Amino acid sequence: MSRPVRAVEALAVAALLVAVAGCGSRLPESDFEGRGGRSTAPAPAGAPIRVGIITSATSPVGGSAFTGPRDGAKAYFERLNARGGIDGRKVEVRTCDDGGSGVGNNECVHKLVEEERVVALVATSSLDYAGASRVSRARVPDVGGQPIGSAYDTYPHLYGIYGSLAPRNGKPGWGGKLIGGTEVYRYFKREQGARTAAVVSYNQAASAAYARLVTRGLKAEGYKVVTEQVDFALPNFRAAAADLKEQGADLVFDALDTHGNAKLCEAMDAVGAKVTAKVTNVQNWTSSVADDYKDAPRCRNALWVTGASRNYEDTDHPAVRDFRDAMKGHKGLSQWQLEGWAAAMWFTDAAKSCRGDVTRACVDRFMNRGKSYTAQGLLLPVTYEERADPPETRMTCVSVARWKDGEGWVTQGDMAKNCFDVPQLSYQP
Repeated sequence: MSRPVRAVEALAVAALLVAVAGCGSRLPESDFEGRGGRSTAPAPAGAPIRVGIITSATSPVGGSAFTGPRDGAKAYFERLNARGGIDGRKVEVRTCDDGGSGVGNNECVHKLVEEERVVALVATSSLDYAGASRVSRARVPDVGGQPIGSAYDTYPHLYGIYGSLAPRNGKPGWGGKLIGGTEVYRYFKREQGARTAAVVSYNQAASAAYARLVTRGLKAEGYKVVTEQVDFALPNFRAAAADLKEQGADLVFDALDTHGNAKLCEAMDAVGAKVTAKVTNVQNWTSSVADDYKDAPRCRNALWVTGASRNYEDTDHPAVRDFRDAMKGHKGLSQWQLEGWAAAMWFTDAAKSCRGDVTRACVDRFMNRGKSYTAQGLLLPVTYEERADPPETRMTCVSVARWKDGEGWVTQGDMAKNCFDVPQLSYQP
């Protein structure tokens, strides 16, 4: 079995954010010329191992949207350092807030890669990863980043948390097209008997494009699909909710932001729309659901989430217990925090393989060794290959949880067994 390409989650985040994000300009190429190929100089024995974390901590979509991976990674490194570090060397974490802009991202790359000479970037979560090509050109491994855009399917030396089969030769995917599987739709069809699905989007380009991809996947799995589009500025969620009720939708998927999701759920409760599942993505897999959906109790308890990592509520699992213990001082919990923790573990295992001489090249060799990685069972097996052609079908697995008041996110089945041989659909990033 192999893990899925999480195209749906990646595109969902992009769809929700493009509406409010500016493009931003880039730093001049001259700022980076002549320096990208240099390797890190040998560090003195016992010197700290320096890593960088780039996060859109402040951005047009709010301060907490992207901080989960950073917080999880920092917690892991703090715990690691308290236990002696890597071969007696502490990990020194340098963070940079790119502000959610392309120019800010390039400035962070310049600062961390060129000036502070980090060995690697870890748990990157950037709205606009404009500096990705420069990171790749400098041969700096980027370990376990969130694939909000197509960078991790485009450039070598970048290793997103969900893996890739693309050639990564400087162009996205295969000839500019990426792939995504239909495992989520197959799951609800097989396990919940769903047959009719509604897809709700804004009348905004990125939101509508994502909705079209979801619709294609649902139709490929034999669903009757009901599409609902609301005005981005003045959305009439009540009309959409009433129609999906009238059409008898079993499932509801969306290309909306968190606020829009909450309002849609309120409207569904108001019109009495009952569904098997209101399906959301990994970015909304958080402990704040009770507050975010406080005015929609029926819909709130119909929330389901899918992803490619083990539920942070699965405290029977030792790796999850370690994560939860380290995060006790944090106000809330999220799946992105757990994935940031897993990214830091991934880097640590790579650094340990260097046997004391931790360099960019050594870390990159571990990352590119052709073996899948699970972060002690926190992730579905993450694979990086370079296939000349995209697969038409693939055995893919999915992690699933549903929200229950008083219990939080409750895991639905073993993620290593929620697996399906499904078609891989191409799309333009």
